[in-house]
Amino acid sequence: MLAVLLGAAAAGATWLGGFLIARRDWSREYLKYFVALGAGFMLGVAFLEMIPESFHLAGDASLLFVLVGYLLVHFFEHTLAPHFHFGEETHVEEMADQHVGFIALGGLMIHAFFDGVAIASGFLISSWLGMVIFVAVVLHKLPEGFTVASLMLASGQSRRVATLSSALLGGATLAGVLLMNLLKAEVGYALPLSAGVTIYVAASDLMPEVNKEPGIRMAVIVFLGVALLAALHYLFNIPHTH
Repeated sequence: MLAVLLGAAAAGATWLGGFLIARRDWSREYLKYFVALGAGFMLGVAFLEMIPESFHLAGDASLLFVLVGYLLVHFFEHTLAPHFHFGEETHVEEMADQHVGFIALGGLMIHAFFDGVAIASGFLISSWLGMVIFVAVVLHKLPEGFTVASLMLASGQSRRVATLSSALLGGATLAGVLLMNLLKAEVGYALPLSAGVTIYVAASDLMPEVNKEPGIRMAVIVFLGVALLAALHYLFNIPHTH
């Protein structure tokens, strides 16, 4: 039940991001800080929590599933959402076809779905793992909703459609949570798949946006995200499943 409630909260964060961009009453300046902190925290969660737990659950085979998760999202985002990047879509000429926004939404729903799978998988193992995965997911949900709504507006859709699109993206996350609650026995495969997706979102979606910003500030925020997860991990000395 906690996983479902937090999955719904993550979905709500995606909707909120879309709502804010549709209303245009929120400063874009703060978005980059969410992106940088989220990238660091997600990398920390994937490498310090999800992969070690996956290894204990499925052994060497888990590493293959991590790679499959990474490549799966790469395939869908590269083929269905080629113009996708976190942040406001300003290249309107590339979005001239009104269907482009919906195609991109379909690609993004794949990784949003696995966000939900990750949250539920974490809670099936421990409350600690579920909570840190939830935090990692939420940190990029607001920028994600912001981005999909921006894509819709750039492709000529209305503000209402832009907001509904972010709600659909959030719904995909909740669907991932609900499905994992039905497939609890498959957590040994679902967790490493989700780890691969988490690494992809952090390293291939978020980090390129961080690297666009000059200066040292953004790098420090990324390191802060990793350090925050590491500090929580060692402070609470959470043992991995055996």
